[in-house]
Amino acid sequence: GKLRAKGAPAVVAALCGTDALTPARLPGGLSDRAGRRLFERLVRLGAVRELSGRDTFRIYGI
Repeated sequence: GKLRAKGAPAVVAALCGTDALTPARLPGGLSDRAGRRLFERLVRLGAVRELSGRDTFRIYGI
């Protein structure tokens, strides 16, 4: 799979350097909605997991 979001490389680098991220606090200038879509794609690809178990304010990590 491919990640086509403009800020995807910055997000992947940030995930490699930290334990967890939220879509609202992403590097790369992504909007909150774009961050959520990017993380949903990463979850479908099996690259990250959703750690919080909630429908809102989700936290993602490797």
